[in-house]
Amino acid sequence: MAAPVPLARVVLLAGPSGSGKSYVARRSGLPILSLDDFYKEAGDPTLPRLDGAVDWESPDSWDPATAVQVICQLAATGTADVPSYDMSEDRHIGHRSIDVTGRPLFIAEGIFAAEIVADCATRGVLADALCLRGPPLVTFVRRLVRDLREDRKRPSMVLRQGVRLWRAERAIVRRQCALGARPGRRREVEQRIRELATGAKPEPGQEPSRRGAG
Repeated sequence: MAAPVPLARVVLLAGPSGSGKSYVARRSGLPILSLDDFYKEAGDPTLPRLDGAVDWESPDSWDPATAVQVICQLAATGTADVPSYDMSEDRHIGHRSIDVTGRPLFIAEGIFAAEIVADCATRGVLADALCLRGPPLVTFVRRLVRDLREDRKRPSMVLRQGVRLWRAERAIVRRQCALGARPGRRREVEQRIRELATGAKPEPGQEPSRRGAG
């Protein structure tokens, strides 16, 4: 018996922290699922550690099974109950409802989006997986300003983590591409999302690369 056709499919939008994923998702006008809401809570014994502190940049700090479950529910029914996560407190602070009814496409964005590409593809809910990339220095500055403005962590921790991510950014992009996300600059990614939303075919040379990022 064939699996039921989903009412909606997901565009997984990956990329390093600070690469502009939330900005691109908002500009698309599509419903958005923030994958940051599926972080584990502080105190979870399975959280990974680096230099004596929780490594929130590790995929092991995140709950992929629940994220995929919610994506599949949105694809099948159009609605889902989603946890709300407070980054400054490292815990869930409630729930909210997301409704994508009547929309054939929605975006799930976050630094761990590439981790669930294969699972979403296997379940038949994946429209595409994209990795937003840009100049590492620009990403570093954007991330630093955001994290300080939102008071996510202590300034010293924000700066230390930012420098580490700056140095690791190219490796992060390579990993996300190896997991199935296609790399592209902001305009390329936005164009691809518009094509998916309208059903248009990509113009030659305008779509994100099918090769990994160097």
